[in-house]
Amino acid sequence: MKIQNKTKYFFLDNKPKDECGIFGISNDQNAANLVALGLHALQHRGQDSTGIVTSDKNNFYAHRGMGQVSEVFSNSELLNTLQGSMSIGHNRYGTTGESALKNVQPLFSELSVGGVAIAHNGNLTNTHQLKEKLIKSGSIFQSTSDTEVILHLLSTASGTLLERLTYALNSISGAYSLLIMTNTKLIGVRDPFGIRPLVLGKYKNSYILSSESCGLDIIGAELIRDIEPGEIVVIKENKLESIKPFKKTNLRPCLFEYIYFSRPDSIFEGRNVYDVRKKIGIELADENKGDKDKIDVVIPIPDSGNASALGYSEKIKKPFEFGIIRNHYTGRTFIQESTSIRHLSVKLKHNPNLFSLKNKNIALIDDSIVRGTTSIKIVEMLRNCGVKKIHMRIASPPVKFPCFYGIDTPTKKELLASKFSIKEIQKYIGVDSLSFISLDGVYKALGHKKGRDNGKPEFTDHYFSGDYPVELVDQKLGSLPSQLSLLIEAKK
Repeated sequence: MKIQNKTKYFFLDNKPKDECGIFGISNDQNAANLVALGLHALQHRGQDSTGIVTSDKNNFYAHRGMGQVSEVFSNSELLNTLQGSMSIGHNRYGTTGESALKNVQPLFSELSVGGVAIAHNGNLTNTHQLKEKLIKSGSIFQSTSDTEVILHLLSTASGTLLERLTYALNSISGAYSLLIMTNTKLIGVRDPFGIRPLVLGKYKNSYILSSESCGLDIIGAELIRDIEPGEIVVIKENKLESIKPFKKTNLRPCLFEYIYFSRPDSIFEGRNVYDVRKKIGIELADENKGDKDKIDVVIPIPDSGNASALGYSEKIKKPFEFGIIRNHYTGRTFIQESTSIRHLSVKLKHNPNLFSLKNKNIALIDDSIVRGTTSIKIVEMLRNCGVKKIHMRIASPPVKFPCFYGIDTPTKKELLASKFSIKEIQKYIGVDSLSFISLDGVYKALGHKKGRDNGKPEFTDHYFSGDYPVELVDQKLGSLPSQLSLLIEAKK
């Protein structure tokens, strides 16, 4: 087995990067402040930049900046300049387009039908093809974000805004949820397979649209329902209209929302994320029945491994301990020069709780392994604490395939499970045993007793299966993404 230098990618995050977060409110005089709070709750979905646009029915007001919500909107006086009772906001983790102020959303443009602001979570898979066509027809792009493609499609179409939007949605391909705001309307859109999340809530006399239900919780709003796949909701004068311009498709929400991306207190398609993660841990224990006899204590890698570790612990009837303490205030890693110092930087985020570990045989639970770099350093750290044996258990199947739908995963050649067998990964990371939950096990945790229906899977699970739903979208909606060759190559 040929293995590259273990420290080469140390400063590349071991996890897939989160998607973006969007939040909008239709009818409240404190709209900007409420959107800022919603974006705080959705901060885990994107930390690159943030922005808010408001409307008072006559004018639009905007502020955008690089960094997190608490940095960009630290001044209450600034929020007070964002006037109006309607507002949308965006937290960005850059997927398509560089990290730069010109790409910070919501984007805004004056069209012939009036001003339009747009916030986008997800990724378009035919951006290059559409952009080439639009530029040839005279469009001038100000950013490198795929979101601007949607604005240009709206601009070049004819008819009412809804007619233009329907045209734009039938032109794009990929996974997305959108918030669009005019001076009279708040519009929410979810892609035809519901891959990216979007929920509808109610706050006093206002409708709310949010990437996750935790965005509603922070302002005391009520969760009404998930926006349906392929649905457009139009909120005008506090009345809601539902439009479904696509042919009916099967709902296939992103499986990684349950495993990693969503906050554990969110409710996604009627399921509490924490509860699902705990059930995944129970299924993981069911698939490793011999663990009860060789484990002394169950230790999660915080934070996303916590719930699965608790379920696993309860099932094998062994104590759950926080054997690794996470520092939540690390920010960006700044140590780069010395290799010997760089090896210590894992402790910027994780530090062992020695009392829970010494002379113990532990089950080390994590939500996923992508590159494996952080896992290596954590295992080394635990060995130095006097742990007897480390049995690593992963609450997701092996991540073998990259994502093109708005989640920043490494290329296939950087994904550990696409190159190595489980035994080889075990040796690479340095644990005494390694086991991943099966894809069927995850489906069972989500309530599908027979596991995955390979003929009609209920979730978008291409990270594990190589089954990219965008190909089904292409067949049904007739648009050919320029990256389709990349998708096919990812399966080889």
